[in-house]
Amino acid sequence: MSSRQDFGNDVISKAGRENFPVALRLLPRRHREHLWAAYGFARFVDDIGDEAEPEDRPRLLDAVESDLLRLYAGSAPRLPAVGALARTVEACAIPAEPFHRLVEANRRDQTVTRYDTFDDLLGYCELSANPVGHIVLHVFGVAVPQRLVLSDRVCSALQIIEHCQDVGEDYRRGRVYLPGKDLREFGCEEGDLAGRVTSAGLRRVVALQVSRAARLLDDGRPLVASLTGYARMAVAGYIAGGHATVTALERSAHDVLGRIVRPRRGRWLAAWLQVLTARQVTR
Repeated sequence: MSSRQDFGNDVISKAGRENFPVALRLLPRRHREHLWAAYGFARFVDDIGDEAEPEDRPRLLDAVESDLLRLYAGSAPRLPAVGALARTVEACAIPAEPFHRLVEANRRDQTVTRYDTFDDLLGYCELSANPVGHIVLHVFGVAVPQRLVLSDRVCSALQIIEHCQDVGEDYRRGRVYLPGKDLREFGCEEGDLAGRVTSAGLRRVVALQVSRAARLLDDGRPLVASLTGYARMAVAGYIAGGHATVTALERSAHDVLGRIVRPRRGRWLAAWLQVLTARQVTR
Protein backbone atom coordinates (compact mmCIF):
# COMPACT_ATOMS: atom_id res chain seq x y z
CA MET A 1 0.00 0.00 0.00
CA SER A 2 1.38 3.42 -0.96
CA SER A 3 1.83 6.20 1.56
CA ARG A 4 -0.57 9.12 1.58
CA GLN A 5 2.13 11.33 0.05
CA ASP A 6 2.72 8.80 -2.74
CA PHE A 7 -1.00 8.63 -3.30
CA GLY A 8 -1.22 12.42 -3.61
CA ASN A 9 1.67 12.57 -6.04
CA ASP A 10 0.10 9.83 -8.16
CA VAL A 11 -3.22 11.70 -8.29
CA ILE A 12 -1.51 14.93 -9.38
CA SER A 13 0.47 13.08 -12.05
CA LYS A 14 -2.66 11.49 -13.51
CA ALA A 15 -4.65 14.72 -13.33
CA GLY A 16 -2.01 16.43 -15.39
CA ARG A 17 -2.91 14.10 -18.26
CA GLU A 18 -6.64 14.83 -18.00
CA ASN A 19 -9.07 17.72 -18.24
CA PHE A 20 -9.33 18.90 -14.65
CA PRO A 21 -9.99 22.65 -14.77
CA VAL A 22 -11.14 22.89 -11.14
CA ALA A 23 -7.50 22.45 -10.08
CA LEU A 24 -6.70 25.92 -11.37
CA ARG A 25 -4.15 27.69 -9.23
CA LEU A 26 -6.59 30.59 -9.03
CA LEU A 27 -8.61 28.69 -6.44
CA PRO A 28 -7.67 29.10 -2.77
CA ARG A 29 -5.61 26.32 -1.27
CA ARG A 30 -8.45 25.09 0.96
CA HIS A 31 -10.68 24.48 -2.05
CA ARG A 32 -7.91 22.93 -4.08
CA GLU A 33 -7.05 20.45 -1.32
CA HIS A 34 -10.66 19.37 -0.89
CA LEU A 35 -11.12 19.00 -4.64
CA TRP A 36 -7.88 17.01 -4.95
CA ALA A 37 -9.08 14.67 -2.21
CA ALA A 38 -12.41 14.10 -3.95
CA TYR A 39 -10.79 13.72 -7.35
CA GLY A 40 -8.23 11.33 -5.90
CA PHE A 41 -10.94 9.10 -4.48
CA ALA A 42 -12.81 9.01 -7.79
CA ARG A 43 -9.58 8.29 -9.68
CA PHE A 44 -8.63 5.54 -7.23
CA VAL A 45 -11.99 3.80 -7.56
CA ASP A 46 -11.86 4.11 -11.36
CA ASP A 47 -8.39 2.56 -11.38
CA ILE A 48 -9.69 -0.42 -9.42
CA GLY A 49 -12.55 -0.83 -11.86
CA ASP A 50 -10.31 -0.49 -14.93
CA GLU A 51 -6.81 -1.67 -14.05
CA ALA A 52 -6.91 -4.19 -11.20
CA GLU A 53 -7.00 -7.87 -12.10
CA PRO A 54 -10.62 -8.61 -13.05
CA GLU A 55 -10.99 -11.33 -10.42
CA ASP A 56 -9.79 -8.89 -7.72
CA ARG A 57 -12.04 -5.97 -8.57
CA PRO A 58 -15.17 -6.97 -6.59
CA ARG A 59 -13.10 -7.62 -3.47
CA LEU A 60 -11.22 -4.33 -3.80
CA LEU A 61 -14.42 -2.38 -4.35
CA ASP A 62 -15.86 -4.07 -1.26
CA ALA A 63 -12.82 -2.85 0.65
CA VAL A 64 -13.44 0.73 -0.50
CA GLU A 65 -17.11 0.46 0.48
CA SER A 66 -16.16 -0.84 3.91
CA ASP A 67 -13.66 1.95 4.38
CA LEU A 68 -16.28 4.56 3.51
CA LEU A 69 -18.56 3.06 6.16
CA ARG A 70 -15.65 3.20 8.59
CA LEU A 71 -14.99 6.86 7.76
CA TYR A 72 -18.60 7.92 8.25
CA ALA A 73 -18.82 5.92 11.49
CA GLY A 74 -15.98 8.01 12.88
CA SER A 75 -13.22 5.39 12.61
CA ALA A 76 -9.88 5.78 10.88
CA PRO A 77 -9.94 4.60 7.24
CA ARG A 78 -7.33 2.09 6.11
CA LEU A 79 -7.00 3.13 2.46
CA PRO A 80 -5.08 6.33 1.62
CA ALA A 81 -7.70 7.41 -0.92
CA VAL A 82 -10.43 7.22 1.72
CA GLY A 83 -8.23 8.61 4.48
CA ALA A 84 -7.52 11.65 2.32
CA LEU A 85 -11.26 12.38 2.35
CA ALA A 86 -11.54 12.65 6.12
CA ARG A 87 -10.84 16.37 6.48
CA THR A 88 -12.86 17.19 3.38
CA VAL A 89 -15.92 15.23 4.49
CA GLU A 90 -15.85 16.89 7.91
CA ALA A 91 -15.09 20.43 6.75
CA CYS A 92 -17.59 20.42 3.89
CA ALA A 93 -20.29 18.21 5.44
CA ILE A 94 -20.37 15.97 2.37
CA PRO A 95 -22.88 13.12 2.66
CA ALA A 96 -21.74 9.56 2.01
CA GLU A 97 -24.11 8.84 -0.87
CA PRO A 98 -22.08 10.43 -3.71
CA PHE A 99 -19.00 8.41 -2.78
CA HIS A 100 -20.98 5.18 -2.58
CA ARG A 101 -22.50 5.88 -5.98
CA LEU A 102 -19.02 6.22 -7.50
CA VAL A 103 -18.16 2.79 -6.13
CA GLU A 104 -21.42 1.39 -7.51
CA ALA A 105 -20.59 2.79 -10.97
CA ASN A 106 -17.43 0.71 -11.00
CA ARG A 107 -19.32 -2.36 -9.81
CA ARG A 108 -21.67 -1.90 -12.74
CA ASP A 109 -18.72 -1.65 -15.13
CA GLN A 110 -17.78 -5.20 -14.18
CA THR A 111 -21.11 -6.64 -15.32
CA VAL A 112 -22.71 -4.15 -17.72
CA THR A 113 -20.62 -3.40 -20.79
CA ARG A 114 -23.25 -2.17 -23.25
CA TYR A 115 -26.03 0.46 -23.15
CA ASP A 116 -28.82 0.16 -25.68
CA THR A 117 -30.33 3.64 -25.47
CA PHE A 118 -29.20 7.13 -24.58
CA ASP A 119 -31.52 7.07 -21.57
CA ASP A 120 -29.74 3.91 -20.40
CA LEU A 121 -26.44 5.76 -20.67
CA LEU A 122 -27.82 8.69 -18.67
CA GLY A 123 -28.77 6.17 -15.97
CA TYR A 124 -25.14 5.11 -15.79
CA CYS A 125 -24.06 8.77 -15.56
CA GLU A 126 -26.24 9.04 -12.43
CA LEU A 127 -23.66 6.79 -10.79
CA SER A 128 -20.43 7.55 -12.61
CA ALA A 129 -20.50 11.33 -13.12
CA ASN A 130 -23.28 13.18 -11.36
CA PRO A 131 -22.01 12.40 -7.83
CA VAL A 132 -18.83 14.32 -8.62
CA GLY A 133 -20.84 17.47 -9.23
CA HIS A 134 -22.67 17.02 -5.94
CA ILE A 135 -19.35 16.69 -4.14
CA VAL A 136 -17.98 19.83 -5.80
CA LEU A 137 -21.02 21.86 -4.80
CA HIS A 138 -20.66 20.64 -1.21
CA VAL A 139 -16.98 21.64 -1.23
CA PHE A 140 -18.04 25.22 -2.00
CA GLY A 141 -20.98 25.09 0.42
CA VAL A 142 -23.58 25.74 -2.30
CA ALA A 143 -25.32 22.37 -2.64
CA VAL A 144 -29.06 23.04 -2.78
CA PRO A 145 -31.61 20.91 -4.68
CA GLN A 146 -32.05 23.25 -7.65
CA ARG A 147 -28.30 23.44 -8.21
CA LEU A 148 -27.86 19.69 -7.87
CA VAL A 149 -30.34 19.16 -10.72
CA LEU A 150 -28.44 21.58 -12.99
CA SER A 151 -25.14 20.03 -11.94
CA ASP A 152 -26.41 16.60 -13.00
CA ARG A 153 -26.95 17.87 -16.54
CA VAL A 154 -23.45 19.31 -16.70
CA CYS A 155 -21.78 16.22 -15.29
CA SER A 156 -23.72 13.83 -17.52
CA ALA A 157 -22.67 15.93 -20.50
CA LEU A 158 -19.01 15.82 -19.46
CA GLN A 159 -19.17 12.05 -19.02
CA ILE A 160 -20.73 11.56 -22.47
CA ILE A 161 -18.08 13.80 -24.04
CA GLU A 162 -15.37 11.74 -22.36
CA HIS A 163 -16.92 8.54 -23.70
CA CYS A 164 -16.77 10.05 -27.18
CA GLN A 165 -13.09 10.89 -26.74
CA ASP A 166 -12.29 7.40 -25.43
CA VAL A 167 -14.25 5.17 -27.82
CA GLY A 168 -11.24 3.05 -28.79
CA GLU A 169 -9.82 2.80 -25.28
CA ASP A 170 -13.17 1.80 -23.83
CA TYR A 171 -13.65 -0.85 -26.53
CA ARG A 172 -10.25 -2.37 -25.77
CA ARG A 173 -11.44 -2.69 -22.17
CA GLY A 174 -14.48 -4.56 -23.38
CA ARG A 175 -16.95 -1.70 -22.98
CA VAL A 176 -19.10 0.24 -25.41
CA TYR A 177 -20.72 3.38 -24.06
CA LEU A 178 -22.13 4.54 -27.40
CA PRO A 179 -25.83 3.57 -27.40
CA GLY A 180 -26.46 0.34 -29.28
CA LYS A 181 -29.61 1.76 -30.85
CA ASP A 182 -27.61 4.57 -32.44
CA LEU A 183 -24.89 2.22 -33.64
CA ARG A 184 -27.52 0.11 -35.38
CA GLU A 185 -29.33 3.11 -36.83
CA PHE A 186 -26.16 4.40 -38.49
CA GLY A 187 -25.00 0.99 -39.66
CA CYS A 188 -21.99 0.92 -37.38
CA GLU A 189 -20.65 -2.48 -36.34
CA GLU A 190 -18.84 -2.90 -33.03
CA GLY A 191 -15.80 -3.99 -35.00
CA ASP A 192 -15.59 -0.43 -36.33
CA LEU A 193 -14.59 0.66 -32.82
CA ALA A 194 -11.48 -1.51 -32.88
CA GLY A 195 -9.65 0.08 -35.80
CA ARG A 196 -7.56 3.18 -36.31
CA VAL A 197 -9.87 4.68 -38.91
CA THR A 198 -13.13 6.23 -37.78
CA SER A 199 -15.82 5.03 -40.19
CA ALA A 200 -18.48 7.36 -41.54
CA GLY A 201 -21.12 5.55 -39.48
CA LEU A 202 -19.13 5.85 -36.30
CA ARG A 203 -18.53 9.55 -36.92
CA ARG A 204 -22.28 10.05 -37.18
CA VAL A 205 -22.89 8.16 -33.95
CA VAL A 206 -20.27 10.24 -32.14
CA ALA A 207 -21.66 13.45 -33.64
CA LEU A 208 -25.10 12.60 -32.26
CA GLN A 209 -23.74 12.03 -28.74
CA VAL A 210 -21.69 15.24 -28.92
CA SER A 211 -24.74 17.27 -29.93
CA ARG A 212 -26.74 15.74 -27.09
CA ALA A 213 -23.96 16.54 -24.64
CA ALA A 214 -23.76 20.12 -25.90
CA ARG A 215 -27.48 20.58 -25.23
CA LEU A 216 -27.09 19.16 -21.73
CA LEU A 217 -24.23 21.59 -21.08
CA ASP A 218 -26.38 24.49 -22.16
CA ASP A 219 -29.27 23.23 -20.03
CA GLY A 220 -26.91 23.28 -17.06
CA ARG A 221 -25.37 26.69 -17.66
CA PRO A 222 -27.88 28.54 -15.41
CA LEU A 223 -25.95 26.89 -12.59
CA VAL A 224 -23.11 29.35 -13.22
CA ALA A 225 -25.44 32.34 -12.96
CA SER A 226 -26.69 31.07 -9.60
CA LEU A 227 -23.18 31.06 -8.12
CA THR A 228 -20.70 33.69 -7.04
CA GLY A 229 -17.00 33.85 -6.26
CA TYR A 230 -14.81 30.79 -6.48
CA ALA A 231 -17.73 28.40 -6.89
CA ARG A 232 -18.79 30.27 -10.01
CA MET A 233 -15.24 30.24 -11.32
CA ALA A 234 -14.82 26.50 -10.81
CA VAL A 235 -18.16 25.43 -12.27
CA ALA A 236 -17.65 27.72 -15.25
CA GLY A 237 -14.34 25.94 -15.77
CA TYR A 238 -16.04 22.57 -15.96
CA ILE A 239 -18.61 23.80 -18.45
CA ALA A 240 -16.00 25.63 -20.51
CA GLY A 241 -13.90 22.47 -20.67
CA GLY A 242 -16.92 20.60 -21.98
CA HIS A 243 -17.70 23.18 -24.64
CA ALA A 244 -14.06 23.42 -25.71
CA THR A 245 -13.94 19.65 -26.12
CA VAL A 246 -17.19 19.68 -28.10
CA THR A 247 -15.59 22.22 -30.43
CA ALA A 248 -12.44 20.09 -30.73
CA LEU A 249 -14.51 17.02 -31.60
CA GLU A 250 -16.49 18.96 -34.19
CA ARG A 251 -13.32 20.40 -35.74
CA SER A 252 -11.85 16.90 -35.98
CA ALA A 253 -14.98 15.80 -37.89
CA HIS A 254 -15.56 13.40 -34.97
CA ASP A 255 -12.48 11.37 -35.81
CA VAL A 256 -12.03 9.69 -32.43
CA LEU A 257 -9.90 6.74 -33.51
CA GLY A 258 -7.30 8.32 -35.75
CA ARG A 259 -6.21 10.97 -33.27
CA ILE A 260 -6.39 12.05 -29.64
CA VAL A 261 -8.95 14.83 -29.52
CA ARG A 262 -8.25 17.38 -26.81
CA PRO A 263 -9.05 21.11 -26.71
CA ARG A 264 -6.23 23.61 -26.86
CA ARG A 265 -5.62 25.56 -23.66
CA GLY A 266 -6.30 28.86 -25.40
CA ARG A 267 -9.67 27.65 -26.63
CA TRP A 268 -10.58 26.46 -23.15
CA LEU A 269 -9.63 29.83 -21.65
CA ALA A 270 -11.74 31.64 -24.24
CA ALA A 271 -14.69 29.36 -23.51
CA TRP A 272 -14.20 29.88 -19.77
CA LEU A 273 -14.36 33.66 -20.16
CA GLN A 274 -17.46 33.33 -22.33
CA VAL A 275 -19.25 31.15 -19.79
CA LEU A 276 -18.30 33.47 -16.92
CA THR A 277 -19.57 36.59 -18.66
CA ALA A 278 -22.64 35.24 -20.47
CA ARG A 279 -25.98 36.22 -18.99
CA GLN A 280 -28.20 33.81 -20.88
CA VAL A 281 -27.46 31.09 -23.42
CA THR A 282 -29.74 29.61 -26.03
CA ARG A 283 -28.94 26.89 -28.52
